[in-house]
Amino acid sequence: MATIFSKIVAGEIPCYKVAETEHCFAFLDINPVVRGHVLCIPKKEVDYIFDLDDELFTELHLFAKRVAKGLKKVCPCIKIGEAVVGIDVPHVHIHLMPLNKPGDLNFSHHVEMTPEELKNLAAEIASAIE
Repeated sequence: MATIFSKIVAGEIPCYKVAETEHCFAFLDINPVVRGHVLCIPKKEVDYIFDLDDELFTELHLFAKRVAKGLKKVCPCIKIGEAVVGIDVPHVHIHLMPLNKPGDLNFSHHVEMTPEELKNLAAEIASAIE
């Protein structure tokens, strides 16, 4: 059965897309830990990050790096944090989150954002990605 992320990539479920390549896709998390919380995924549905072939593993990380640089331009922060948990959705995903203090990377905390705020933020980030 296709994961929610595969359905997003296929256009079956809407998202706030920030970047896309032939093999990778990035979009805003709709339940963000911090403003600017982005998910970077391979389009190919693979459950565990270390099961990706070396080429896609590398491509996904280089894609996330490019997205993080654009994200940092839009969401001022000390650093962009990266987390790979892989428990909640069985589809590889890298969380990118603007961080200003260690507690910002806390998955039990979430910020409220309206659909309009998410739409505008996604457009800003997309424009900032080189």
